[in-house]
Amino acid sequence: MMTFGEKLARRDLLKQLSAASLAALGTSGARASGPVEHPTATADSCILIWLAGGMAAPDTFDPKRYSPFEVGLDVNKILSTFPQIDSVVDNIKLTEGMENIAQVMDRGTLIRSCVQPDLGSILHSRHQYHWHTGYVPPLTVAAPHIGAWMAKVLGPKNPVIPPFINIGQRLEGVGEKEELKAFTTAGFFGSEFGPMNLPYPEDAVRSVQPPKGMEPGRFANRYKHYQKLIDKNPNRDWMSDYQQESMLRSMDSAHRLMQSDEKIAFDLTEEPKEISEKYDTGRFGRGCMLARRLVEEGARFVEVTTEYVPFLHWDTHENGHTTVARMKKEIDRPISQLILDLEERGLLDRTLVIVASEFSRDMMMEGKPGSKAADQSRARTDVLKEMKHYGLHRHFTGGTSVAMFGGGMKKGHVYGKTADERPLVAVENPVSIMDLHATIMTAMGISPKTAYDVEKRPFYVTQDGHGKPVMDVFA
Repeated sequence: MMTFGEKLARRDLLKQLSAASLAALGTSGARASGPVEHPTATADSCILIWLAGGMAAPDTFDPKRYSPFEVGLDVNKILSTFPQIDSVVDNIKLTEGMENIAQVMDRGTLIRSCVQPDLGSILHSRHQYHWHTGYVPPLTVAAPHIGAWMAKVLGPKNPVIPPFINIGQRLEGVGEKEELKAFTTAGFFGSEFGPMNLPYPEDAVRSVQPPKGMEPGRFANRYKHYQKLIDKNPNRDWMSDYQQESMLRSMDSAHRLMQSDEKIAFDLTEEPKEISEKYDTGRFGRGCMLARRLVEEGARFVEVTTEYVPFLHWDTHENGHTTVARMKKEIDRPISQLILDLEERGLLDRTLVIVASEFSRDMMMEGKPGSKAADQSRARTDVLKEMKHYGLHRHFTGGTSVAMFGGGMKKGHVYGKTADERPLVAVENPVSIMDLHATIMTAMGISPKTAYDVEKRPFYVTQDGHGKPVMDVFA
């Protein structure tokens, strides 16, 4: 059977760097909507650790009353299925299985009061789109991913390294395919600001090599021929002028990357064995190591995901406790090692590392109090009968945790609070997705009021430009 890397080597590199183009066909381009005063940046790079599928805060970053598994236990009484553990910060407790992350909590801020709307049916695709773009689908235009905003507004740190890189998420053959593609793009900004998708970190080096049988010179010739084709097409009704020019620029960027010395950053075999072993808990761990290597070489925004696949990973509709225990083994050491390595290399102060998920989970409640969303748990029962019933199975939008390290954030700080008893809603300093985005963008030196005109109307980096940064989390 052909490996993914071998398949990737047969594809045009353009496809890797231009995933956003189809989502933006027909738009006439985006122009700045007017002058705006940008804040002073506290970070130059951003790494988003995306725990896709709904990370249960009571079983990770926000421990509550612990109830061990016991046949016959009333599920109404279950808030956390892991006992709490100490961290290096006196007032920050995490849950068992996060011992390594607990040792780096003095490097950042833990927000425990993020909230999400129900968005009707609480679908992962809709909430992931909302989290990554700041907008609720459907829209009349393709909204850019927050990484694309950074690429567009700030540009690349290193002109050779793609400013927006997405690690770990397969976009073909798994999950809610089209819905995932909908937010993993640059939207109306165009191909050059879209993500370089690297589903398998260990094969990343293949993506910066010419396809098998095609030397760099042939790739350059293909670029020139494509440019001539566009110039000779008098109608050009299949793609706007802006999109054609954007695609040409993305091809030019691909050619520069293949010719550069920096492409060695994509090769994980160059990492010392004693370091790589600390990261290598699987594809996610290797993704964290790749993210660090890319930020070292000047990547602006990198997302690393545990990958969303329905009913797998953090999408714990049954076997919740067992699955989360396994996921913690995958994420605990790589996340902490990423923070430590960035710090050791003098990069953490100017790199904002975010650990987030689309929503939390609760044993009994879908959505939040008053929600009419349909119950999607596959482990419905009034009392625990077997281990698969033990865990937090329902989507909960009333209180979610987000950890933010480095990048100008306070150190060893907790912001916000959720209730100690069900419903575990945010009871102090709730933070909306809009305000969370405003906080992230402010750290990166982008005003939350930044807008580009699309179809003669302004489109803002935070919805309608109303996002307010949470200044209390800045050092």
